[in-house]
Amino acid sequence: MASVMGLLEARETAAQVRVEELREEAERVLAELAKAEAVLERRAIARLELAEALSGPESEADHPPESVPAVAEAPVAGSVVPHWRVGLTMEVLAPDYQRLVGVLEAEAEAEAEAEAEAEAEAEAGPGPGCGRGSWPGGWAWSRCRRRPRGCGRR
Repeated sequence: MASVMGLLEARETAAQVRVEELREEAERVLAELAKAEAVLERRAIARLELAEALSGPESEADHPPESVPAVAEAPVAGSVVPHWRVGLTMEVLAPDYQRLVGVLEAEAEAEAEAEAEAEAEAEAGPGPGCGRGSWPGGWAWSRCRRRPRGCGRR
């Protein structure tokens, strides 16, 4: 009768062999997938070029590209953001990138509003009761519009 340790080692070895076989098969499948995707991309480009060639004898030099870009469906790992040119809109970006730009624009608007409010308060001068001696030091900080510069004192 074989020892329990020997049986476990044999099963472990068999499992390692199976894992290696599956890894090799996965690498083969991924390589095959990459080749198939390349073929698909080449065929799509060929179809588009053929459609363009059959549409007429117009050359690209005679007509600048239209300002209507293709709309992105979804972000892809390693998505490339197109170079900026006149006429580009946010629709050329993937939806996640569009949301990021929206957040950044909202933050910029909020910051501009806060700066405008602070500027308006600074122009309005000190608030009512400012510097009337509510505190032992002579400051009514709770009633100043901006602390500590709202009262003009430090």
